[in-house]
Amino acid sequence: MKLKAICTALALTALSASGAQAQDVVRLGNLKFAHYGAVSYIKEIAPKCGIKVEEHVFPKGLDVMQAIIAGELDVGTTASEAAISGRAGGAPIYVVAGFAKGGAQLVSRADLKLKTVKDLKGKKVGVTRGGIQEVLLLAELQQNGMSANDVQLVFLAYADLNQALLNKQIDAMMQSEPQSSQAINKGFGSEMLKPYDTPIGEPVRTMVMTEKFYKEKRPVAEKFMNCFVQATKLFIENKAAAEKYVREVVFKGQITKDDFDDAIGNSPYSYDITPEHIQTTTDVMAKTGVGRMSKPPLAKDWVKTDLLDAAKKNAGVK
Repeated sequence: MKLKAICTALALTALSASGAQAQDVVRLGNLKFAHYGAVSYIKEIAPKCGIKVEEHVFPKGLDVMQAIIAGELDVGTTASEAAISGRAGGAPIYVVAGFAKGGAQLVSRADLKLKTVKDLKGKKVGVTRGGIQEVLLLAELQQNGMSANDVQLVFLAYADLNQALLNKQIDAMMQSEPQSSQAINKGFGSEMLKPYDTPIGEPVRTMVMTEKFYKEKRPVAEKFMNCFVQATKLFIENKAAAEKYVREVVFKGQITKDDFDDAIGNSPYSYDITPEHIQTTTDVMAKTGVGRMSKPPLAKDWVKTDLLDAAKKNAGVK
């Protein structure tokens, strides 16, 4: 009986341990872009951080938001506009970090020689609906005394924009990285501008956590954020490691060294985010009508950087 009791106790201990280990799984929603590479790398070093990260890759940020609302993710990465639209629509999220900045270019067909935003008048301009690129495009048009009515907007997925430009189905596109750099490097696209002269400046890509994960799984959230800072620090300090991982693992050889260099040159890895930046982006979205928010959220209510600040301190990052 005594032996049976010991065996039972050991079995219960093993079950308890496996249960505790299962709680340390973090469900991460991510996108397939060069500047999302450090976030993707978190899953590689997660065991050293005491967690397991399950990465789920989505076509666009709004899909990440939908998965969060459905309760399928704990953490998501996206451009700021999807996070803002999600929060406005009731998604229970906090912005906890900014993992990259920039990452957009206005690119014309190489044969058209378009130079300025005003040259787009009457032209077919491709963009992904609801993406930060749409916000930047409309902000640029507005800044130049134009509106969406002055161009022919063609809404396409990021993956389809380059093909449309190559086949001359559109005249220009507001595209993400590395696809915009690829179009230029392959010769069928020509850079018009990097759209960072609007009030938004360089758009910061946001990492969001569910309120439940942030509040109820604090120790796991802390481990995840430590892992994020370590991965980002490596990618910032060791460009060769970042290039190898993004080119070989994320893109499986589909982008060149030049594509990677140009993409990261226009969308460097980072850590930080501010309520001010999110508020400005929210205000521009409301002004241009992107997201169609009935009640735009106030950034100060949902930008929480305490976990990031602690993780940066742990890693010796200023």
